[in-house]
Amino acid sequence: MLATCRVSKPCTNLVYNDAMPVIKHVRRSVSLPAPIARQVDRMAKSQRLSENRVLVELVELGIEARKQKEKAFFELAERFRNANDPDEAKQLGDQLGRLVFGE
Repeated sequence: MLATCRVSKPCTNLVYNDAMPVIKHVRRSVSLPAPIARQVDRMAKSQRLSENRVLVELVELGIEARKQKEKAFFELAERFRNANDPDEAKQLGDQLGRLVFGE
């Protein structure tokens, strides 16, 4: 850390001298149902974060969960295709059905 202090000028602390990563932010307008908006508000207050930050984290978690669900589906479909045992194929087919259509 570089510090330069003079009596006539304020002290300057350089804490990061590399290029800062630039992430472009896109503004979106989202309407939330009232119960969800209240939950977001409570989460933001309890975590001492802005509502915007809570929404970003929730969206990131949702995207990651969807990717994991897709990955699990394709792995299960691959196991189903490669199954030689009819009982195993039936069980895997039932699991695929539940994953696609719910229980």
